[in-house]
Amino acid sequence: MAEWIKKAKPTEQQLADNNALKNNVSQILLDIERRGDAAVRELSARFDGWDRSDFRLSQNEIEQCLSQLTEREKEDILFAQAQVRKFADAQRKTLLDCEIETVPGVLLGHKHIPVNAAGCYVPGGKYPLLASAHMSIVTAKSAGVQHIITAAPPFKGKPAPFIVAAQYLAGADSIFCLGGVQAVGAMAIGTESIDPVDILVGPGNAFVAEAKRQLFGRVGIDLFAGPTETLLIVDETVDGELCATDLLGQAEHGKDSPAVMITNSRKLAEETLVEISRQLTHLPTAEIAAAAWENHGEIILCDSLDEMVKVADEYASEHVQIMTSDDNYVASAMKNYGSLFIGPRTNVAYGDKVIGTNHTLPTNKAARYTGGLWVGKFIKTCTYQRVLTDEASALIGEYCSRLCLMEGFVGHAEQANQRVRRYGKKEVAYGQAAG
Repeated sequence: MAEWIKKAKPTEQQLADNNALKNNVSQILLDIERRGDAAVRELSARFDGWDRSDFRLSQNEIEQCLSQLTEREKEDILFAQAQVRKFADAQRKTLLDCEIETVPGVLLGHKHIPVNAAGCYVPGGKYPLLASAHMSIVTAKSAGVQHIITAAPPFKGKPAPFIVAAQYLAGADSIFCLGGVQAVGAMAIGTESIDPVDILVGPGNAFVAEAKRQLFGRVGIDLFAGPTETLLIVDETVDGELCATDLLGQAEHGKDSPAVMITNSRKLAEETLVEISRQLTHLPTAEIAAAAWENHGEIILCDSLDEMVKVADEYASEHVQIMTSDDNYVASAMKNYGSLFIGPRTNVAYGDKVIGTNHTLPTNKAARYTGGLWVGKFIKTCTYQRVLTDEASALIGEYCSRLCLMEGFVGHAEQANQRVRRYGKKEVAYGQAAG
């Protein structure tokens, strides 16, 4: 039976469920809908201290940002984007159109059609999270989206050079220096200067997440994202130093980021606790990571690999890292996760920044029913049907007529009956079942 060596503290529901937050976001979105650009300018000045007549960056401004990067920094960004593109392109190739003949003369099929326009939000209030540009813009391009706009908040009072460079190099058509609810609201609703998009993607703070929730339906979204989560499934084949590093490396995302370790080794659990305390003495983000670990960190001791997998599946964590004596078994047994990191040679930071899988992943146990952002999120699977012969139309029509009348839909039945009369050359009384 699982034993908690360290358990997270009980917490109340996060801000996303706070009525005040919901009301504030709702009012902001309503203001954008009513007043357009004027509302966006006022909101940006109020929340970000950033006010200008046009938030779209000019080519000259983009080039100024690019000039602030070294050649090595540009190469690093391009390398990361190439990895994301390779994997996204491979995923796109798995989405195949199909067409079959179900009965003689009846063709059914589907096509994969990219959305027309995507809005890609890149967070950057505390840190310039340029990797989010790769994950959203590059993936949308691989999906075949024709028009991609992107927005990121100002960083230290001006456009963030690293983010702008990543947005531009990824292939965005328009780049806006605009953050928060005002950014995602403007992209979804549209203003005098910003055309509305079909889908919104990208992570953000609790306000951005709530805005996406409220805008869902008006536009598509990637998923409802909460605080970053990480979970380690580990045994005595690794050491406390590595486990502590991987836990704290994700805990530094935010004070509300859960970091969980599941192991069948009490010795490793105790070593990891000691090592976490040691590493926090020199980690620059220790204030954030320590708070996350204190309030949301857990270490769970299990009897076997099977029990470790069972507990991990119940958590359905965003990131699941596997470092055991039988990684292949654990990986094949896992069912609920955002992304797997298999073996000690990889880690969540690789996935966050460069390895090529998408880092926009389900949180809050949403991995029970959905995966993360991928090319498929930007693509609609649309069906079609074609009837090639009179005989096929009459055959399907007779079945359809009878089924419609079972439900009481005479108008529906008449659509079928008309085909039976025309193509089957049969007399069918109005409102009566064919055949």
